[in-house]
Amino acid sequence: MTAAPALLRTAAELRAQRPDRGRRRGVVMTMGALHEGHAELVRAARAAVGPGGQVVVTVFVNPLQFGAGEDLDRYPRTLDADLAVAAGAGADVVFAPPADEVYPGGEPEVRVTAGPMGGRLEGEHRPGHFDGMLTVVAKLLHLTAPDVAFYGEKDAQQLALITRMVRDLNFPVEVVGVPTVREPDGLALSSRNRYLSRYERNVALALSRALFAARDRLTAETALRVRAAASGAPEGRAAALAKVGESRASADAHALAHASGGPAAALAAARPVLEEARGLDVDYLALVDPRDFTDVPDDFQGEAVLAVAARVGTTRLIDNIRLWFGASA
Repeated sequence: MTAAPALLRTAAELRAQRPDRGRRRGVVMTMGALHEGHAELVRAARAAVGPGGQVVVTVFVNPLQFGAGEDLDRYPRTLDADLAVAAGAGADVVFAPPADEVYPGGEPEVRVTAGPMGGRLEGEHRPGHFDGMLTVVAKLLHLTAPDVAFYGEKDAQQLALITRMVRDLNFPVEVVGVPTVREPDGLALSSRNRYLSRYERNVALALSRALFAARDRLTAETALRVRAAASGAPEGRAAALAKVGESRASADAHALAHASGGPAAALAAARPVLEEARGLDVDYLALVDPRDFTDVPDDFQGEAVLAVAARVGTTRLIDNIRLWFGASA
């Protein structure tokens, strides 16, 4: 039987549980309502610090990152179930402080500012969200003092901002991104999925289908270029084949007919999937540079993030995948 992790409520208790010198501490920061995606983060932390290290899971619903009208009050709080998930994945400690332990003087007057990246995509639709997120992450990094911290790639912009903050402000911690965990049908795991009715969940599948359509379009385009190169045909021949629709992947017909390739084709493949999903209110679909979350140009080469956010009923969901353009694809 898996041993239950120690449940700690105060910074003093956490300091008392600091591992001995030479043992590494890994941290996984959550807002609770743990699911298999969180469990995968804990397992990654366990593997990284080894059997002699210590894995700390934080559970704290941070009020600073919820805007007016967002779901702070109804955000699920399931600590008993969270302890079971954390134990099963290999956590040693669950740090679940009350708000006055994290913010003893009330909401802090001094906060971390996310900068220009914090105003793009999620930041544009949720003003102040990333300032609140980075402020609590900075505080929790100080309180937990980990050697390595793990965050999910599903929250790609959050991961990019935390990585940038750690670098820019000289935090002595390694930041590790862990790939998104999905349901068998492709839906990205999220604590907010539990809000969805059966009908809404089917609608929500359009997010991952749109991302996969872009990935398939890019795969088809790459295959055409490889075939053209192998046959000695010029580059223009591969582009022409893509334009008229020769493809071995399930790429979107509209994109194949109208896009010329690369980033434009990936976006063109994804958009119709979202547009055809009744009951989906899209905030954005964007193909961005993972370093700063600015839109990539049509001639972009390298890794990009295709990100989407939408509302299904009253529930807001985000998702993303990483795509490669150019020779490394």
